[in-house]
Amino acid sequence: MADAFGAPAERGFAVRYWTGDEEPAPPVLDRGFRLVIRSPDALRRMLLPPSELAFAEAFISGDVDVEGDLLAAVELGASFPARFHSIARMIHLTRQALGLPRARRPGGRAMRARARTRGGFDDRDRAASAIRHHYDVGNDFYALWLDPERVYSCAYFAAPDQSLEEAQYAKLDLICRKLHLAPGERLLDIGCGWGGLIRHAVRYYGVEALGVTLSQAQADYAQERIEREGLGDRCRVEIRDYRDLHREGPFDKVASVGMFQHVGRARMPSYFRTVFDLTRPGGLFLNHGIVDLEQARDRSFGSRVRGWLWREDEFIDRYVFPDGEFVSLAYASGLAEKAGFETRDVGNLREHYALTLAHWVRRLEAHEAEAIRLVGETTYRIWRLYLTAAEQKFRCGRASIVQMVLARRDGSGQCVPPLTRERHPHLRIVRSAASCSIAG
Repeated sequence: MADAFGAPAERGFAVRYWTGDEEPAPPVLDRGFRLVIRSPDALRRMLLPPSELAFAEAFISGDVDVEGDLLAAVELGASFPARFHSIARMIHLTRQALGLPRARRPGGRAMRARARTRGGFDDRDRAASAIRHHYDVGNDFYALWLDPERVYSCAYFAAPDQSLEEAQYAKLDLICRKLHLAPGERLLDIGCGWGGLIRHAVRYYGVEALGVTLSQAQADYAQERIEREGLGDRCRVEIRDYRDLHREGPFDKVASVGMFQHVGRARMPSYFRTVFDLTRPGGLFLNHGIVDLEQARDRSFGSRVRGWLWREDEFIDRYVFPDGEFVSLAYASGLAEKAGFETRDVGNLREHYALTLAHWVRRLEAHEAEAIRLVGETTYRIWRLYLTAAEQKFRCGRASIVQMVLARRDGSGQCVPPLTRERHPHLRIVRSAASCSIAG
């Protein structure tokens, strides 16, 4: 433990071993959590070899637990790669771990199977497999920690203490205003989730909307809400791949919210070309997705090797969303313009996503018993760690999220947006249980 994490006097966390022995954290360094190691074999697996994936699997299997502030543990864990800065040090720690005894019986809980499909399958089958792995965990599980509209993307906060419900309503309205939706227009939502955006756009902006998803669970819930709210004549959700919509278009406005990072670098040029074809001349496309600043920067050979040894982002790929891939904003905007779009507006919502994730984590933790009943303890631990790690990444700037408003100009070079933003100022959305109003 001292070789891996520093001597007890240097560590910012307490440790309790399988023997019951405990090493407290120095009060001045204490980060507010305790690492609980349940067996010497648990420590062996966590350090054999030390990596982000090994640490994550130790937690989600129950071999290792965190009592107290999980976000503080994740923040401290993000600094661990610096301790394993050389191959020689990692070899030394691996030898130390090999000296620990093995368990006499298999330890930990069973892991969920990796969902990535490989070879011999059409792209659409692979994408559908990844989507099902992520979203078909169950509507009731998501309902525990999402807002009542089931909006599973970054909210838009007027103030840090605003409620999640208000901030998600404001985000939906922000998207509609950025798209300059008008009554009678046709809106396409690619990766529509549980249909929150299209219901909002139909109800408040008078559009006709089509949402597409690859998740049966999402589609069933969204269509039931649409019918229950009397929106079925202007709004529908279908299980469709966006690449198969050429007969449905063109659309006046297109939105893709939270789906972009799951397209994959290799398919991204075709993604923008397809959406361009689905957008009518003079129309707008709003692309809302996660980007990675590090992708735009030169990384040294040593940095790339350390990232490979640390197995960066393999946890999310294996257990949360297979085939997800982040690119830089510069790369994405270049591909969008190469496809024919003109970039009209870019907004960064990084701090808003950190706040959103903090809400989600608190809600999930508050429903721990019910979540475990619905999906089992392993899946609960996967999602708790995933959401907490994502919050940490957005707080420290390792990841960011942007809304790009892209225009397909008509034959005369014109498109929808006005000359200035001032004509459409950002409004603060104020909601109550009985009413909904907009205040300047």
